This record gives sequence, C-alpha cells and structure tokens, in this order.
Amino acid sequence: SSSSSKSSSKSSGRGTMSALIAGSDFQHILRILNTNIDGRVKVMYAITSIKGIGRRFANIICKKAEIDMNKRAGELKPDEIERLVAIIQNPLNFRIPLWFLNRQKDVVTGKYTQIFANGLEQKLREDIERLKKMRAHRGLRHYWGIKVRGQHTKTTGRRGRTVGIRK
Repeated sequence: SSSSSKSSSKSSGRGTMSALIAGSDFQHILRILNTNIDGRVKVMYAITSIKGIGRRFANIICKKAEIDMNKRAGELKPDEIERLVAIIQNPLNFRIPLWFLNRQKDVVTGKYTQIFANGLEQKLREDIERLKKMRAHRGLRHYWGIKVRGQHTKTTGRRGRTVGIRK
C-alpha cells in the first residue's frame, strides 16, 4: 500500500510542477548559440547542453549575468538570454579568469578564448589535422585509428577491426 501512495504523490507533484512552470511566456525549447535547450531544466544545467560549456562555466556565467539559479531556462526573458550569450561569447570582458577558459594560448593566434558549439568541433578537427600534417606521434595514431593517449592496445580497442587469429 505504501508503494501506491508514493506513486500517487509523484504524479501529483509533477502536475503542480507543470502548473508552476507553464506560464504565458514560458518556452519549452530555447534556441541559444545554434543549440536547442530544454526550458524545463534549471538555467545553470540547461546551458550545459551547449557544447563547450560545463557545469562550472555555466555557474560562473549565471552569476556574472545575475540570473537566479532557481529559475528554469524557459522562464528567461530575452534580455537575460542576451546577457548570457554576451558573456559566453567574450568572457574576458566580464572578468572571467584566463584559467577558466577552455582554449588557452591558442597555437595559431596565442589568444585565450572560450570555444563552444560548432566552433569546438571545428577547432578539434583543425588541431588533429595540424598534428597529422606535422607527422607528430599523436597525429599518426589519429590517422591510424588507434588509441592516442597511451592506453594499452594489445587486447582492447578492437571495435571495427578483425578479432582473433586468421588461418
């Protein structure tokens, strides 16, 4: 009988949650920096769905933008979203320290930046191509399609390859 009472309390809890959230200006899905963001999740965790933004960076962004951490992403007003985007795009202007950024002292430009969304995948591809072009050990291992970071390869990492002894 206790399990049935638990399930009924959960369902009623969900009903009130949706009632609290579903205001007239609530958005279930937001589009920020070419990424769809779930509006039902709290702001800090919602913006982590953008590639290149983790929980710690999301936390500092929300604090700098002075956004309530308990707010859901769908409740954000357009000006708050603009503030978030502005901070993500140039964090150094908002006094976020250099060591917090995910692209430190870029090999080509020497700049410190935060890379996110499509730019992250592009930079990763460029870096791997650069390593391949200069015939670095890491680049060659990427080219050969084997483990790059010093893992053992005798018995693991065989997906996509023939396994076993051929006669």
